[in-house]
Amino acid sequence: MAMMLKPLSLNLRETLEFNKPRDRYLNLRSYQQRSLNPIFNSCKPSHSWSLGTSDEAQRLVDEFNPNIPIQEALTPPSSWYTHPSFLSLEFDRVFFRGWQAVEQIKCPRDFFTGSLGNVEYVICRDDKGIVHAFHNVCRHHASLLAFGSGKKSCFVCPYHGWTYGLDGALLKATRITGIRNFNINELGLIPLKVAIWGPFVLLNLEKESFPQQEADGNVVGNEWLGSSSEMLSTNGVDSSLSYVCRREYTIECNWKVFCDNYLDGGYHVPYAHKGLAYGLKLESYSTTIFEKVSIQRCDGDSVESKDDFDRLGSKVLYAFIYPNFMINRYGPWLDTNLVLPLGPRKCQVIFDYFLDASLKDDISFIERSLEDSERVQMEDIILCEAVQRGLESPAYCSGRYAPTVEQAMHHFHCLLYENLRS
Repeated sequence: MAMMLKPLSLNLRETLEFNKPRDRYLNLRSYQQRSLNPIFNSCKPSHSWSLGTSDEAQRLVDEFNPNIPIQEALTPPSSWYTHPSFLSLEFDRVFFRGWQAVEQIKCPRDFFTGSLGNVEYVICRDDKGIVHAFHNVCRHHASLLAFGSGKKSCFVCPYHGWTYGLDGALLKATRITGIRNFNINELGLIPLKVAIWGPFVLLNLEKESFPQQEADGNVVGNEWLGSSSEMLSTNGVDSSLSYVCRREYTIECNWKVFCDNYLDGGYHVPYAHKGLAYGLKLESYSTTIFEKVSIQRCDGDSVESKDDFDRLGSKVLYAFIYPNFMINRYGPWLDTNLVLPLGPRKCQVIFDYFLDASLKDDISFIERSLEDSERVQMEDIILCEAVQRGLESPAYCSGRYAPTVEQAMHHFHCLLYENLRS
């Protein structure tokens, strides 16, 4: 599989205000008392990288009741989609816990960077092919260390030239003549938990764990996907496809609005996506709920189509992996959607497209398929931005679920409540 070399544009600082912890990773007195330890155990941050929470946000969580059956339940209140402190709570309780799909990385010395909330990260493969993830922060004076993506044999800080290996070890600290109580082995990059499942790199930002190497993909797959893992694997979600391209969209809506739209069981398709609806047998739409995954399936209408062009095939699968990752498998195509909060009313959605290797040189088919997909995305953006404006209206507080089609949406909201209350 070809590797993607475009950087994630995930900087939230222009849209979020938060108090950075004042604690230093390295306290000099405790440092002086420590013996020489491996770089990965020497300096565990003593603080949380939470963006902060508030009693108001916690109160808003309780305005949704997950115990009411979907036939009687109200949807979460509009404040879940509009209140600034609620997003801070989501970072702390949702995004900074558990596994997050971030990117793909294939070859030794490849790297990419990104950020989520106030966590800046860099992920790379070393010369042995081992995947590493670190806080993308120089241990000298806190400069960001790497930018974008590409290939490197080491990371050189652009500020003062401190140099780190792809395993995170500090290789060189410049102009430190006369420094005392300095141990180069204690100032490597701070690691993050990372794993590979199929074609996907997964990152875990939980502060309690600072591993020294890549986590076991099978174990992580079971944790990330639960009992849905086998269904996804047997339905063509694997590493055999060829990477085609990436599309990125910035949408003026809360990140959950985009997820809700994805999870309505095809409810909106005949009204908002008439072209897409033509290629689907919507009466066959079904939803299966797993622990943290919901899978929507539908038959394609390709058999009855008179057009030789067919991007959807005979079976379509839409998998939502809590909290913000989607896998869409249809015909020869697979695309993924990663939804990233950029503020209470703004998100970024990153689409990556993969194709059966037998069609990777069929330029006409690829272009027409991407045009059709782009049309659907534009239709969804109009819907999502209109919903966000409605959520901000004083006329709306909560809505209702359509019980026979919106089970996946209800499941998503219940999982959010569970995390936000924990």
